[in-house]
Amino acid sequence: MAPAQFAFTARIRRAAQTSRPARALLAFASSAISIALMTLVALVTSQPLVFPSLGPTAYLLFDRPHSAAAAPRAVFLGHLIGVAAGYASLAAFGLRHAPSTLQNGLVAGRIGAAAMSLGLTAAGMVLLRSWHAPAGATTLIVSLGLLIRPEQLGTLMGAVVLLILQGIVFDKLGLALPTWKPRSKRVGEGDKY
Repeated sequence: MAPAQFAFTARIRRAAQTSRPARALLAFASSAISIALMTLVALVTSQPLVFPSLGPTAYLLFDRPHSAAAAPRAVFLGHLIGVAAGYASLAAFGLRHAPSTLQNGLVAGRIGAAAMSLGLTAAGMVLLRSWHAPAGATTLIVSLGLLIRPEQLGTLMGAVVLLILQGIVFDKLGLALPTWKPRSKRVGEGDKY
């Protein structure tokens, strides 16, 4: 890569490291662009590619790229654990074909499924050393019945992969995202990997 080719992004990165307003502008632009792209793809494909836990994931990828929670491994595995835990909890409480909480209200089985899914997600992320807090929202999206069909869950994970790929593109532009895992043991504020 020619240094002149990425001089602009290098200047942005340096400015973001030294100036809070520049960092805020970079966080705004990268997060807004990433979700706008996801929304456009969702519109074209008529698939649910934008869901609440994608927002904090985008924030971590683009504003906290060196944190353990922003490593592509943590993002992917965290959401995958959340989806699996949510679906397993639905099955455990006999809710795989039940109406969502939005349609049927919060009933005892949903409370159990939500609690179980979040507990399983937290335990799974600890066991796999893939800490990604937004996955806690993903598991609730599933266990509360908002997205439950296998094709919806596949689409959800596809959206996570698309967001990770956007992060990798930003990294190639010089905006620093770990390739798979954090680059060092000391990875960010309060993070231990």
